[in-house]
Amino acid sequence: MDVPARRSAAAPGEGKQTVAAARPIHYISWVALALMTTSSVASLRPSPTMAVYGLACIFLYVVPALVFLLPTSLVSAELASGWSGGVYKWVSEGISKPMGFLAVWCQFAMTIFYYPSLLGFVASTLAYVINPDLAASGVWTAIVIMVCYWTGVWVSSRGTGSVAGLASGGLIIGTLVPGTVLVLLGAVFLGQGNESAAPMTADNLLPVWAGLSSLVLIVNNFLSYSGMEMNAVHVGSLKNPGKEFPRAIFMAMGLVLLIFILPALAISWVVPADQLSLTAGVMQAFDAMFAQFGSQWLTPIVGVMLVAASLGGMLTWLAGPSKGLLLISRQEGYLPPFLQRLNKHGVQQNILVTQGLVTTVIALMYAFIPDVSSTYWIFSVITTQVYLIMYLLMFVAAARLRRKQPDHPRGYRAPMLVGLCGVGFAASLAALLIGFVPPSQFGDSSVGTYVAIVAGGALGLGLLVPFLFYRLRKPSWKTAEPAEEGVS
Repeated sequence: MDVPARRSAAAPGEGKQTVAAARPIHYISWVALALMTTSSVASLRPSPTMAVYGLACIFLYVVPALVFLLPTSLVSAELASGWSGGVYKWVSEGISKPMGFLAVWCQFAMTIFYYPSLLGFVASTLAYVINPDLAASGVWTAIVIMVCYWTGVWVSSRGTGSVAGLASGGLIIGTLVPGTVLVLLGAVFLGQGNESAAPMTADNLLPVWAGLSSLVLIVNNFLSYSGMEMNAVHVGSLKNPGKEFPRAIFMAMGLVLLIFILPALAISWVVPADQLSLTAGVMQAFDAMFAQFGSQWLTPIVGVMLVAASLGGMLTWLAGPSKGLLLISRQEGYLPPFLQRLNKHGVQQNILVTQGLVTTVIALMYAFIPDVSSTYWIFSVITTQVYLIMYLLMFVAAARLRRKQPDHPRGYRAPMLVGLCGVGFAASLAALLIGFVPPSQFGDSSVGTYVAIVAGGALGLGLLVPFLFYRLRKPSWKTAEPAEEGVS
C-alpha cells in the first residue's frame, strides 16, 4: 500500500532535510485513490439482494450512499489525516481507550460472520459449476465454507504475501468483466423484444411500502458501502488533499453506484423476484441469459471467475483485522497471552484458529436451517450490525475531536463535520435498529427466532465478548516489547 511516510523528530545536530530525504512521501493521484476505493467496496455479491426490488433498487442504493457512504468517507478522511493508528486511535482519543478497544474489536468481529456469508455466496456460485441443485443444499454450503476457510487459514498462517495481488485482480476478473457481460446481455435481452421480469415504469422507482419489513433489505447496503475508513489512510498521499480527496470520493461513489445498480437491474430483467435466490441470484441471471443466447456452457466459466475473486478477497482480508486487534492487545493487554502468540512466520495463528472454530459452528448452521437464502441473509445482517457499532463510535469520536482538539494538525478538514457526523450516526443507528425486523421474504417464519439470532450474534459478539475481555484483563496480558509500543 502507498501510505504516507511518518515524520520523526530529527536528532540533535541533524537537519530536517536529512530526515525528509530518508523518508520521502510517495504521492498517488486522486484517480488512483478513486479506483482503489472502488475495488475495495464494489462487488456483484449484493446484486441479487437488491434485484428483488427491480427499478426501486436505484433509490435503495442512492439513499444509503448519501446518508452513510458520503459521511463515512469524509469523516474518516479527516481522522486519518490527523491521527495515525486507525479506528482504535481515533476512538481512544475522541472518547476513551475502552471504547477504542470496542471499536477495533467490532472491526475484527464482523469478519466472523462476514466470512460465512461470503463463502455461502461462493458455495452457491460453485454449485452452478458442478450441479445447480446443490445451491439449495445446506450441507453443501457448510462443507464449502469449512473447507475454504480452513484452507485460507493454512495459507495465511504461512505468511504468504503474494495473496495481496489477488484483490486488485479480483476487481477486474470477478467484478468488472462479469458485471459488464451481465449488463450487456441484459440490454440485448430487452432489445430483442423480451419483456422485463420486473416492471420498468416510473411508478416503480420507489419501493412499495408494506411496513418496516419492506425496507429491511436496505440494511445490507450499509455493509456493501462499509470499509471506507480503511481507504481514508491514503489521504496523506495526495498532493492536495483538500481538493483531491473529495474528487476521489465522488468519482468512487459514481463508479460504485454503477457497479451495484446496473447488474442488479440486469438480474431483475431476467429473473422474477419470487424465483430469486439471495445467494445464487447472480448465477441464476447468467444462466438464464446464456440460455437465451444458446451459450450456457459459459455459465461455469463465469462461476469460476466469481469464486476466484471472492476467495482472493477472503485471503487478503483474513489476517488484516485480526492483526490490528493483536497489536493493540499486546500494547494494552486486552486479550489473553494465548491469543497473542505468533507462529514462526510471525502470524497470529491462534486468533485465526479460534475464529475458525466459531466460523465452523456458524457453517454447520447452514446444514440445519432448511432455507439457505434465509441463513445467508441472517448472517449478512449480523455482520452489518456488529460493524455499525464501530461506525457509531467513529462518528461520536470525530465530532468530539473537532471540539476538543480544534487546532490539532489535519491534512484534510471535512466540511460541516458535525453535521456529517450527525447524519452518519442517525443513519447507522436507524440501520442497526431496522436490522432486528425480519424482511418480507421470511414470510411466516418465527419473528422471535429471527430477533433472537440477530440479537445474540450482534449484541453478544459485538458487546458482551469485548466487555468480558476488558473486565477480565490482567497486567500480565501486556506482552508488547518496548520497541513495539509505537506500532499502530
